Amino acid sequence: MNPPIPPVVPTGRMRDSEQPALPLSTGAELRPWRPDDAQVLVAAYQDPDIRQWNRPPDVSPEEAPAMIARWHRRWHDEQAAIWAVVGPSGGPPVGLAGLADIDLRGGSAEFLYWLLPTGRGHGLAATATVRIGQWAVQDLGLHRLRLTHSVANPASCRVAQKAGFRLEGTMRSALLHADGWHDEHLHARITGDDWPDH
Repeated sequence: MNPPIPPVVPTGRMRDSEQPALPLSTGAELRPWRPDDAQVLVAAYQDPDIRQWNRPPDVSPEEAPAMIARWHRRWHDEQAAIWAVVGPSGGPPVGLAGLADIDLRGGSAEFLYWLLPTGRGHGLAATATVRIGQWAVQDLGLHRLRLTHSVANPASCRVAQKAGFRLEGTMRSALLHADGWHDEHLHARITGDDWPDH
């Protein structure tokens, strides 16, 4: 009989540590969301582009702090790692980036991100994706990271390519958006893939 396969990442590696702040090469920073970021979240989830590609729920000013608290619980439950993207000058977040669907035992996770209009056009999404990917592989110990996006969203395809995620294929009719079912590109990187310069 074959011996059991050990987990890729031992249980507790996230739970037993605080979520780190991650500096970016551009001078921007990834940091955990704070309760006083709630108004940014409310505004972001009303942005037409964020609503189109991320399908966020409607969040009221009263509900937003609870959503941020859930992200902190999901870190300690080892299910997700969600950061606020803060520009070089500090101030309120201009975006969100992180990992969801974390599977420590299987060694994988899936990327998610969005940027407010003030954060777009500066390469922040790709830079944040590279930095979180490095943390996930080198510090946490995951083996495979996925990034999926609608084939109708070329901006996300560019982010994936700039961040070194290889296109593996197209998943047909994979995600329901407001305007119907979308085919999705599947990009991924694994341990040992080269990191782009960011």
